[in-house]
Amino acid sequence: MTRDLYRDSGVDLGKANELVKRIRPLVRSTFNSGVITDIGGFGGLFSFDCRDLKNPVLVSSTDGVGTKLKVAFLANRHDTVGIDLVAMCVNDIIVQGARPLFFLDYLAMGKIELDLVEQIIAGIVGGCKQAKCSLIGGETAEMPDFYQENEYDLAGFAVGLVDNSQIIDGSTIHVGNHIIGLASSGLHSNGYSLVRRIVFDQLKMEPDSFIHECNRTVAEELLEPTAIYVESVRKLLRQFKILGMAHITGGGFHDNICRILPGACQAIVYHGSWEVPAIFQFLQEKGNISEDEMYRVFNRGIGYVLIVEPEESDEIIQFLYAMGEKAYRIGEIIARDEASPPVRIASE
Repeated sequence: MTRDLYRDSGVDLGKANELVKRIRPLVRSTFNSGVITDIGGFGGLFSFDCRDLKNPVLVSSTDGVGTKLKVAFLANRHDTVGIDLVAMCVNDIIVQGARPLFFLDYLAMGKIELDLVEQIIAGIVGGCKQAKCSLIGGETAEMPDFYQENEYDLAGFAVGLVDNSQIIDGSTIHVGNHIIGLASSGLHSNGYSLVRRIVFDQLKMEPDSFIHECNRTVAEELLEPTAIYVESVRKLLRQFKILGMAHITGGGFHDNICRILPGACQAIVYHGSWEVPAIFQFLQEKGNISEDEMYRVFNRGIGYVLIVEPEESDEIIQFLYAMGEKAYRIGEIIARDEASPPVRIASE
């Protein structure tokens, strides 16, 4: 009997083929009429209908989950990080008014564990279904001696479509506009290096430890998936004029809202104008984090921001509530002088 030297080196091609068979039904469940190829091809083919667009533009975004994965490793829970992966990409795409078309993932680990990978892919599939986009391909790389046992890394990218005339870039934002914030589902996928230091290193908590302030375990709270805003925003765009949008990720309000602001405008965000989830207060108190750093590291309970005309502000908030989104008027746009920062946190 011939030895399988590659398998002896840590790479099992037979297991990789078995994986494709196991995840094929999951992946197919995201397919729509635009998908041409089945899973397992060299490249994913997607045919999009752009007859209703005069000048179609493709919009793309790529991201990962970051050190939130370390929490998944500790908790041995892997069915939600795939949702985070999709969310971080598709929420960026819709900022410019695009609808996501398809998604691809990259998963690398030391040794393929079929049940583990199936959990991860199930999360990615769930995220794609929320975003109404198709998972048309991916790569699972088995890399022995590169990753520790039961650890992996996860990245992905999404491609969307928008008509050139409908691109939202913030260029029409002006003084007097209102800022509306959509509630986050919690920490989303940012700040986890600091979170882990506080929760696991400083407080010595375990994944099944109970956070009384949140009424949940550590694993439940820290692995809460990132909210996906695609459907709510797409429906909103059909009814209202949105001047600018920002996905509140790493860097919080300061580093994300400024990316869409004209130079003559300053965004004033009013502290206390929305409901802040308990996890943020817990981390701030236990970690002795300053107010300024909280705003620069975390989303503070607002995962997505809209900049709108003031006369439509209340109606937009009501519209979002009707779709199940918690929304708040959290600020306004004022004139900015050169010495002022583009984003300022202020009391009402």
